[in-house]
Amino acid sequence: MKKRILVTGGAGFLGSYLCEKLLQNGEDVICVDNFFTGRKENIAHLLGNPYFELLRHDVTFSLYVEVDQIYNLACPASPVHYQFDPVQTTKTSVHGAINMLGLAKRTKARIFQASTSEVYGDPQVHPQPESYWGKVNPIGIRSCYDEGKRCAETLFFDYHRQHAVDIKVARIFNTYGPRMHPSDGRVVSNFIVQALQGRDITIYGDGSQTRSFCYVDDLIEGMVRLMNTEEGITGPINLGNCGEFTMLELAEKVIRLTNSSSKLVFKPLPPDDPRQRCPDIALAKEKLAWQPSVSLEEGLKKTIEYFEGLSDT
Repeated sequence: MKKRILVTGGAGFLGSYLCEKLLQNGEDVICVDNFFTGRKENIAHLLGNPYFELLRHDVTFSLYVEVDQIYNLACPASPVHYQFDPVQTTKTSVHGAINMLGLAKRTKARIFQASTSEVYGDPQVHPQPESYWGKVNPIGIRSCYDEGKRCAETLFFDYHRQHAVDIKVARIFNTYGPRMHPSDGRVVSNFIVQALQGRDITIYGDGSQTRSFCYVDDLIEGMVRLMNTEEGITGPINLGNCGEFTMLELAEKVIRLTNSSSKLVFKPLPPDDPRQRCPDIALAKEKLAWQPSVSLEEGLKKTIEYFEGLSDT
């Protein structure tokens, strides 16, 4: 039988790929999005599918549907977007989690939380294992997202312990690929757009800070595998690529792959920007038999090709 699966934030970058994957797997998908950062273009090609349903809805309000599984992805995920309305960002993480957990409790649905590597803050342990509690500023400009996601994890585990809700929690590290918003302020999209337009590439700090970059197809596969593990596996489980690159290395790759004449310019590092971010994925390898397979070079080529096709780049 087809499973009825709800995806909140389903018209976003990750959500749209997840909806696609679930439909390919033969499931019945309800996509929920308030279109604050989600875009209809991301899911327009799915609208003709009789097993795909789109609801415009904000998860900070209750939702009454009958489902077997819930993927809770709703929340602006880039600093530009989540800092635009920080109070609403926190509400989306916290009230959204409460509402979706309440729905899971009522329908006895399994529920997946898209948490984030931001729960580790500016880490003092490297790479970051799931056992690390993090180093997070609770009152900084990034806190609406960091602490909102940390509180959502708390709620998930409390609903699991108190109400026996069947939960799965993934901590998602930097992910990139086609359908990223050109102006979302993330480093991959920033560098590609600047390079394609021949503008200076902006590097914050001295460019020695590192990130790991996971291609979207790899990430979605990990999410679906975690959702479908046996009941005792709750997570949190890191999902990301453990290949680590400095911002300078990323900029140089983008310039080379776009054949751009862009120059590098350096600006001050934003507050609370982590110096290092890289997942320990030993748990994902053990429990999900999962690890990323797409190299940064291969993924960047596909992403650049997508941005080349956009009229606004």
